[in-house]
Amino acid sequence: MTGSRSSLRQILRRLHLWLGLTLGGLFALVGVTGSALVYYLEIDTALHPEIAQPAGSPSPGWNSEVWQRALETGKAGWPEQGGRWSFEVTGQGGAIPARYYGPDATGHHPRRVMVWFAADGSSVLRAEPWGGYLMSWLYQLHMELLMGESGAQIVGWAGFAMLALMILGLWLWWPRGTWRKALAFKPKAVPIRRLRDLHKLMGVWSMGLLIVLVGTGILLALPTVKTELLTVFITAPDEVPSPKSSASSGRQIPILQALAIAHRIVPGTRLAFIDVPVGGTAPIRVRVQVPGDPHPRFPGSYVFVDQYSGKVLAVHDVRNGNAASMTAKWFRSLHDGSIAGTPTRILAILLGFVPLGLFVTGLLHWRRRVGRRAVSAHGRLRLQKVKPARTNTERPLKP
Repeated sequence: MTGSRSSLRQILRRLHLWLGLTLGGLFALVGVTGSALVYYLEIDTALHPEIAQPAGSPSPGWNSEVWQRALETGKAGWPEQGGRWSFEVTGQGGAIPARYYGPDATGHHPRRVMVWFAADGSSVLRAEPWGGYLMSWLYQLHMELLMGESGAQIVGWAGFAMLALMILGLWLWWPRGTWRKALAFKPKAVPIRRLRDLHKLMGVWSMGLLIVLVGTGILLALPTVKTELLTVFITAPDEVPSPKSSASSGRQIPILQALAIAHRIVPGTRLAFIDVPVGGTAPIRVRVQVPGDPHPRFPGSYVFVDQYSGKVLAVHDVRNGNAASMTAKWFRSLHDGSIAGTPTRILAILLGFVPLGLFVTGLLHWRRRVGRRAVSAHGRLRLQKVKPARTNTERPLKP
């Protein structure tokens, strides 16, 4: 029984080793880029001072004319019919960030142009395609390895292997003797032992939080898998409606009118995004943060307004959602560290470097072990070569 258990442990140890060597680099890449993205808006603003305008007036909100002015400015620069504008409400004043999706923008992460308008909406300060500047390039590298939807699938499914790698490492570490010995670090030990101790302690102390980061990352990268898992373990989450306007062309209602209608439906909420189509049958979509929604930038509640008649077509309020929808709204906040503000964002940055530390210490430990084995094997080979051969004259005489 002891022999079979020892054999199983050796097999699992080898599995942990080879999973770490093959996936550790990817794990480290995703972790480090994730750390860089925790403050990616602030970093991007620092890199592009042209959009770092001081707020000369209060941030535009529900009753501001700035949104209509920015829309008209945007239409002058991108006159295609069938596109869509998405204006972000930062609540901070200054430049107004927006996204322009062309008529051919489709998929989970469609192609788009990032546009920053002046605070009064009268001019464009900056316009760059998503992925065409540093921070958006890092975002694409983190989410999809610069490979589009197929890259997102690789990152998501590799995440399951990363979970297995961490859980297997925890099982292999789990103390068979005293906890004090298992958690000890021996600074005066030989280098290979110090590497093993560093690898062990980094993994043990960060394991729980890393599992949360990797698990939520999987669910964000694989939305279909997220829905299926929620359905199996809780219930099918509420679907976000996708209504159509009553016509495909005509005179669009002003943005202020759409905002006033939406505000009456969801009073006491914070305005987050205003999505305005350019023609077509899509509705005006007003995205809001309701009390209890943990993510301030990408909340999960919407009001859909017919862009021609002003009729409310649908409302998706996460406060009225089922248990699966209530659970799903926490995934992004847990993953990007925004759940409790600055302290958890800093923690997320530090955690992002742990996979790199695990990969480096694990790789160095493996290389030292291989090197020691090679030296030992070489020494045995030399001993065999220098050992004198026995001749017939050296044979002992028979009595």
